[in-house]
Amino acid sequence: MTDSAATATGDGAGARTGTGDGTRAVRAGLPEPVKYEPTLPGPVFAAHFHLPGDPTGPYTYGRDDNPTWTLLEQAIGELETPDQGGDEAAGPGVETLVFASGMAAISAVLFSQLRAGDAVVLPDDGYQALPLVREQLTAYGIEVRTAPTGGDAQLEVLDGAKLLWIETPSNPGLDVCDVRRLADAAHARGALVAVDNTLATPLGQRPLELGADFSVASGTKMLTGHGDILLGYVACRDTELTASVRRWRKIVGAIPGPMEAWLAHRSLATLQLRAERQNANAMALAEALRARDEVTGLRYPGLPDDPSHKIASQQMRRFGCVVSFTLPSRERADRFLDALRLVDDATSFGGVRSTAERRGRWGGDAVAEGFIRLSAGSEDADDLVADVLRALDETAG
Repeated sequence: MTDSAATATGDGAGARTGTGDGTRAVRAGLPEPVKYEPTLPGPVFAAHFHLPGDPTGPYTYGRDDNPTWTLLEQAIGELETPDQGGDEAAGPGVETLVFASGMAAISAVLFSQLRAGDAVVLPDDGYQALPLVREQLTAYGIEVRTAPTGGDAQLEVLDGAKLLWIETPSNPGLDVCDVRRLADAAHARGALVAVDNTLATPLGQRPLELGADFSVASGTKMLTGHGDILLGYVACRDTELTASVRRWRKIVGAIPGPMEAWLAHRSLATLQLRAERQNANAMALAEALRARDEVTGLRYPGLPDDPSHKIASQQMRRFGCVVSFTLPSRERADRFLDALRLVDDATSFGGVRSTAERRGRWGGDAVAEGFIRLSAGSEDADDLVADVLRALDETAG
């Protein structure tokens, strides 16, 4: 693996600025070609490496770094880097760190940056595990403030905060906030800004380009897209901030396995294809659902009349694969999910196979009992829409 020691930034050998998303995704993180070697080197399984003399090389111990991580981190860094139109002097590269899961990545940012006595602002309508994070932060003597994602409400509780955590679009409600406005306001008050970009992916939204200090995501979902691995990452442009997150990863040891990292990198090549198909399917489903009388609270940022459409259209290039809506009751929602044939009743989202679930079954989201989160997969749009409408018809009684 000749180039496996390359720095995991957005300006490495595999970077292709000035090109389309499909080209970037297909080429991201690939080393320079070597005769008779594979285009994407296989996973490196190693707990330790040959290490004679002083430890000056890039790989010493498997908890600290791995050549397979390096290529994946470089690939994600390239996707998180704004298209500079070939201008390599446009700004510093993006450095990425991969983790064992999205929650490991989230925890790494929060717990590496916050100390007892600090204040942090979280969304009160974000990912289901955030209330657990809030409890742990509070136990460590950190003040936690919360506000809704919609309407940029987090602005109201920013004063004196050390870190602002944004989730946009929010999960599962699909509210969108103005990242640049919030980032500018936070920085003016001396606060750092992290954005959970899981639902959008780098092909839908680049938080660092919008002013965030950290772009954080669960790679479990649409980034890798097959529902078969757990992964998370943190992308950052600031060397010192990145070093602090890297140190936390070393201490906690929340690292991905080399096979997971390799599978994730392999999956990136189809990210643009999957995103285009799944986004189009989500829009088709949203348009079909808006005509149903039993459907209320329909949300999809791509719909022109969605409350979040205006700001989403300004900062997002794709609106995501998730549609949310509410059916009249828990019983109706359960019957609907059971009647679906092309949509699996499963948690998580972003996979090539469509999934849906009644989010109230977990008890962690402030949603109605009939609230459905549906993730559009890569099936034919006509088939998917027909399946959803048929299930609604069959369960109408």
